[in-house]
Amino acid sequence: MSADTTTTAPWTLGATELAAAVARGELSAAEVVESHLERIAAVNPAVNAVIQLRADAAREAARETDRRRAAGEPLGPLAVVPFTVKENIRIAGLATTHGVPRFREHVAATDAPPVRRLRAAGAIPIGHANMSDLSISSDAESQLYGRTYNPWDRTGNPGGSSCGDGVAVAVGMAALGLGNDSGGSVRLPAAFNGVAGLKPSYGRFAADHRILGQEPLLASQLVPVDGPFARSVADLRAAYEVLAGADPQDPRAVPVPAHGPRPTGPLTVGVVVDPAGIGVHPAIGAALDEAAAALADAGYAVEEVEIPRLFEALDCYGKLIMTEFGLSWPRIRQLLTEKGARNLDLFLERTPHTDLGEFLRQTGVRLGLQRDWAELLETHPLLLTPTCPHPVPGVDVFTEDTDAEGHAALTLPRAVCAVTSLVGVPAVSVPSGFADGLPQSLQLIGRMYREDQCLEAAEVLERRFGVLAPIDPRP
Repeated sequence: MSADTTTTAPWTLGATELAAAVARGELSAAEVVESHLERIAAVNPAVNAVIQLRADAAREAARETDRRRAAGEPLGPLAVVPFTVKENIRIAGLATTHGVPRFREHVAATDAPPVRRLRAAGAIPIGHANMSDLSISSDAESQLYGRTYNPWDRTGNPGGSSCGDGVAVAVGMAALGLGNDSGGSVRLPAAFNGVAGLKPSYGRFAADHRILGQEPLLASQLVPVDGPFARSVADLRAAYEVLAGADPQDPRAVPVPAHGPRPTGPLTVGVVVDPAGIGVHPAIGAALDEAAAALADAGYAVEEVEIPRLFEALDCYGKLIMTEFGLSWPRIRQLLTEKGARNLDLFLERTPHTDLGEFLRQTGVRLGLQRDWAELLETHPLLLTPTCPHPVPGVDVFTEDTDAEGHAALTLPRAVCAVTSLVGVPAVSVPSGFADGLPQSLQLIGRMYREDQCLEAAEVLERRFGVLAPIDPRP
């Protein structure tokens, strides 16, 4: 049931509710933007998620929306919806600093493709959101803007590296967020903050991840993708439909329809209980069982499966990512604090990387893994698994990687996130209740370019578990 938009504060409404209320004349665009700016002023000091605010520009965009509506001009499907943008994605007129002093004067001349698409649909970028330095750590802190806090518990980690967008959406400072994911950097902040997040298929959304005009290296072209946050699956779908499609600024983006053909029979969901063999928290395991039952009640066939060649895939992921990262490390290290550089020194030492010949061999391994995944998803078009099998970690977990055991404890809970990024398939993270008092989440993984099937199944889980946000930050 939709909220009564005449009595409810606009910042509490979802993206599709806001757009519909403005289109019907129940709310003005100016009211929507002002409500979100007031919410930012009220709660951002407690969470430090929005770091470059576009207050005047957002008000001007709202006035233009109200003018167009009064003139009877058509409005876009996301008219006046405020959204945040991860600080490594360009917003015209704002600096894209990547969290470090080196880029603080790097003001973007144009929007990145996903920002441009959301604007074309009527949405309004309300500001940049915080992230870890250079987006290469899951620690929710940047040199320029400080630490972002989990609104459910300041001692809990808000996830990374798209921490600011996950938090901003959770507390109602924005109806949508735009981050990127190369191993869980949308899905984990979504999970830890009690919102929904989409990692799309490789090539589904256009993106531009150049820094100072320099094209990313091969693995950095193949793995990271931009993706949205929302409080509900319906809002996530609305953002997905706007963002999907080809774009001349990104030759990787493909012209595949946003929705594929309807199945002729029930889809089979493969449940992956404990993919890395590290154990699952009892509350998360219980939620997985309940989710499987909800899908069965909705007409899906459900059976347990295993992910093919998981540890070989993790090895491939590490070698491709970290070999490239190692080549750039001497230059990158100079941009970080001594603490951050030391922690990443340790991480680089414990993550598999190799020489050029082995790097090239691993590109072939990746293709074989993609083939195995395609075969699994042919028989099981959806996979259901925890986004993270353990509860929200502490705020310092990503800076305590001091030995091999600690490294494994840090990386293995994110194994499925890493491997799905490697092979390029889509995944939706959706809240599924609580573990140890903090949000937990499950993810639905699908076939290439079948985000629609992931989202449809995610709505089944949302009906079972409910929507957790927006919330007021807790002390």
